[in-house]
Amino acid sequence: MKGTYLGEFEELVLLAVGILFDDAYGLAIVDELERKTERPIMMSAVHKVLVRLEDKGYLKSRMGGATQVRGGRDKRLYTLTAAGKKVLSQSRELRNSMWREVPKIVWEAGAL
Repeated sequence: MKGTYLGEFEELVLLAVGILFDDAYGLAIVDELERKTERPIMMSAVHKVLVRLEDKGYLKSRMGGATQVRGGRDKRLYTLTAAGKKVLSQSRELRNSMWREVPKIVWEAGAL
């Protein structure tokens, strides 16, 4: 398995795959990310991250059936692996832990 560091965009892609569950393929992932982040997402960026996450062992892929809408082409479907679920859980725990440590005074008016 390649390095275990998880970047922000990698985390977002893993979360989108989890949200989409059985229908996580390139364009659906892009659409989900654009909806959630409210910013444009490049298909090429998502594709590179999907390959990297699969290399790290966080995702696995399989070919789905061809459809008329896709001109008879198969689509590659992605699912989270046990390692992918674990790294997402660890990432969430780290973020939550750090958020809990930020003193409330930081968020009070005039403290900035």
